[in-house]
Amino acid sequence: VNSRLDLAELAAVLRQRKNRSLMVGGVTLEDPATTYVDLDVTVGQDTVIGPGVRLEGSTTVGEGCRIHAGARLTNAAIGDRVTVLDYSVVVSSQVDAGAAIGPMAHVRPDSTVGPDARIGNFVELKKTTLGRGSKANHLAYLGDATIDQGVNIGAGTITCNYDGEKKHKTVIEDEVFIGSDSQLVAPVTIGKGAYVGAGSSITG
Repeated sequence: VNSRLDLAELAAVLRQRKNRSLMVGGVTLEDPATTYVDLDVTVGQDTVIGPGVRLEGSTTVGEGCRIHAGARLTNAAIGDRVTVLDYSVVVSSQVDAGAAIGPMAHVRPDSTVGPDARIGNFVELKKTTLGRGSKANHLAYLGDATIDQGVNIGAGTITCNYDGEKKHKTVIEDEVFIGSDSQLVAPVTIGKGAYVGAGSSITG
């Protein structure tokens, strides 16, 4: 490698080898020419990867997953039967079996999306755990939060985790309903089975 051109040509050769290895092992790449998979990435059988996908670092993807166009997974642990919709980003986080992400969702480091949970359009997680079967389907920021099982997060909900000096934690227990356009001003705990009406600001 004596130039940037040589480097690009060598990278293309290595990428083709990796993609071929995945396809021989039972992974479907819809467009191998635009699929970028790092050397240490593992992908389970019967997973389908769309065009323009990047799987980076130490990412692992389980069996029977569907990774749609333009998604980027970096150092991510993806369970079986997970769906990652178009142009979503998952970084240094875990997505458990049967969960669904996106489209255009952002899972930032140290987050966990539990089994059969869902985060939808323009939802951002940061250091947040979303429990089994919980869902935040649209337009939410959930940072420094522990969200238990069966929780519904309405559109436009924000966990207000930063007071200008320190970050604080939000806890949402099982079977809670958070109405649309709510602000949860941390530190705050929403107890099991609680109902928060739309447009509420919860400060304690």
